[in-house]
Amino acid sequence: QVQLVESGGGLVHPGESLRLSCAASGFTFRLFHMRWYRQAPGKERELVATITTDGIFTNYADSVKGRFTISRDNAKNTVYLQMNSLKPEDTAVYLCYAIRPSYSVNYWGQGTQVTVSS
Repeated sequence: QVQLVESGGGLVHPGESLRLSCAASGFTFRLFHMRWYRQAPGKERELVATITTDGIFTNYADSVKGRFTISRDNAKNTVYLQMNSLKPEDTAVYLCYAIRPSYSVNYWGQGTQVTVSS
């Protein structure tokens, strides 16, 4: 059974940090690129960050570049999103996504809520 389980969300003040985790099971994690998306109420889902299977290459949305860092531990089947200098506009549900290169195989997590408010 494939599972992507996000954790680490919560309520923080502007300028604070959070670290999200996404634990994968039921598939060969190291063969999948991993992404974090976010969706705020009334807005389209936004791609936040991507990391390749080997963790060498990463890419970020302009809105989070320099503040967020995506990483992965293939031994633990887990991808992370370190979020620093959080802003109210970062408030959203953050979702983990796995996609296997060159195959039509992809999985979504259920999401974790991040709220940034003073």
